[in-house]
Amino acid sequence: MIKEVELNDLETHAKNIRREILTMSYNAQSAHTGGALSCVEILVALYFKILQIDPLKPLDADRDRLIFSKAHDAKALYAVLAEKGFFAKGLLEGYEKTGGKLPGHSTRNCVPGVEVSAGSLGHGLSMAAGVAYAGKMDNKSYKTFAVLSDGECDEGSTWEAALWSGHHKLENLTAVVDYNKLQGFGLTKDVLDLEPFADKWTAFGWCVEEVDGHNMEDLVSLFSSTPFKSDKPSIIIAHTIKGKGGIPKYENEMSSQYYPPTKEEFEEIMENLR
Repeated sequence: MIKEVELNDLETHAKNIRREILTMSYNAQSAHTGGALSCVEILVALYFKILQIDPLKPLDADRDRLIFSKAHDAKALYAVLAEKGFFAKGLLEGYEKTGGKLPGHSTRNCVPGVEVSAGSLGHGLSMAAGVAYAGKMDNKSYKTFAVLSDGECDEGSTWEAALWSGHHKLENLTAVVDYNKLQGFGLTKDVLDLEPFADKWTAFGWCVEEVDGHNMEDLVSLFSSTPFKSDKPSIIIAHTIKGKGGIPKYENEMSSQYYPPTKEEFEEIMENLR
């Protein structure tokens, strides 16, 4: 069980990161704020408790890898990497700005810590499977994690990677689905229903666990338990709320997908996140 002081530290990181996400969204007047907010606890649990990676040695050959497949929500990844010390927080001011280093979709080599260029949804799990397979073939001890959106589970390439990973018994691979149940054009269940979601992963040879994706203690506990079974990849279905911790009227609403906060909304939420 995680100690209370550690849990409080993680929650503080989560609050700081939400402030940065909303600041980037407001300053750049950019979209995809809701999905960035929904995966904050997932990323904080991984980067601050689980991943064996040194911000001062981001390319160490033995580091754990995190493949951030839902790259349109890059604000979350950038904010976490900055909070962890991979680069100066001042670089966040250049998000989606001319001359800045942070493009709207996370791109390898834009800043330290971004493992892959992504954005064409459905490719992240394939890349993570390849990284995990290489580690297994080379008898490396590092683990590979992939963070997916639920919408990209509409893609056939995701399920090809799932089938392939199960076949090759990639116990060093853990996938996490940010299951906020909203995607670009509506509710996930209406666009293309994923249920029974857990059963699909089980049928493809994965060990499945489900969790409240905003419960930091439960997330840390699950991540610490991976792999759930030897010779099987692990999948965590994290039930989340789109727009969580941002502007209340945008929580669990399509509007958080596209609309940045107004000046009044931004000032209000910054005050609430103090």
